[in-house]
Amino acid sequence: MKLNITRMMAIVGAVLIMAVTARDAPVETPAHVRKFHFTYNVTVKGLSPEDHQVRIWIPVAQSDSNQQVTLKNISSLVPTHMSRDPEYHNQILYADIRNPKEATATITLEYLVARKEYSKGSYEDLMRYNGETQKIPEEVNRFLQPDRLVPIDGKMRELAEANTQGKQGTVEKAHALYDYVFKTLRYDKSGTGWGRGDSLWACDAKHGNCTDFHSLFISMMRAENIPARFEIGFPLPANSNQGDIAGYHCWAEYYVTGTGWVPVDISEAWKDPAKHDFFFGSLDSNRVQFTIGRDLELAPRQDGPPLNYFVYPYVEVDGKPYDALEKKFAFREDTDPGSTVGGK
Repeated sequence: MKLNITRMMAIVGAVLIMAVTARDAPVETPAHVRKFHFTYNVTVKGLSPEDHQVRIWIPVAQSDSNQQVTLKNISSLVPTHMSRDPEYHNQILYADIRNPKEATATITLEYLVARKEYSKGSYEDLMRYNGETQKIPEEVNRFLQPDRLVPIDGKMRELAEANTQGKQGTVEKAHALYDYVFKTLRYDKSGTGWGRGDSLWACDAKHGNCTDFHSLFISMMRAENIPARFEIGFPLPANSNQGDIAGYHCWAEYYVTGTGWVPVDISEAWKDPAKHDFFFGSLDSNRVQFTIGRDLELAPRQDGPPLNYFVYPYVEVDGKPYDALEKKFAFREDTDPGSTVGGK
């Protein structure tokens, strides 16, 4: 009888331990996925047979851990081929037209995309990695270096040091710089100068769009020797099932040893302060990513200077940038349960 009581107590103890473990374990909730058709249309206008060479580069969305992309169709009356830029490996659709017979050239790309909500956890969750010694992989080193409009010395370094004073570790510093940009800049596209992602301009003007918010954040992060990268694509309205998309949206990620790239979207947090905590470590599914990086050299190499960022088509006529373009972007929510993304 004594043995049976002992065994019963052991079983009860084991059950209690399992219950406590189950209570304390993080609950895995399925990520929200948004599935949609996306159309990227560009028309190059005003062409002439006297134009010896017309070159067109179009960014192409691709699959990664946060989105599955199927390029369903490319509509073009001129030959095209795929390439990748040499530094960031963004995918590119390229066309080369010699002495065009038509005054316009239209290229349309049609996608089916499944984009999921993406999270590395809350600030409190991420703090478990804060004490890790940063071990930066070689392929991440590029994201410690400056870009033409994203400096890391002088004023940017002084600003970063002032706002991380007393902070220890990658996550704590990142949160301090996130808060600085959130509290200091306002989302305001009035006047001129905004939208270029010029960190120094944003620092002085204290307003701008998503490009300006995240360029300032990236400058200060890199000044603190924390890798940070620029990502750009298109937003989807949260409360609409279809429609045209007026322009791009961008965000940033920073690198933390132990968990990898952590997303932030400071401009969206500014628009909805209730999501301030969410957008430090998480991204919603209302977007599609196209490219990463700044100061891009395309493939084949363009004759003009590196592109500040690459989300719209870039065109050169006889070696000079050409902007007589008509662009249209649209989406439609996918309601077909039988449709597949990424071949699955």
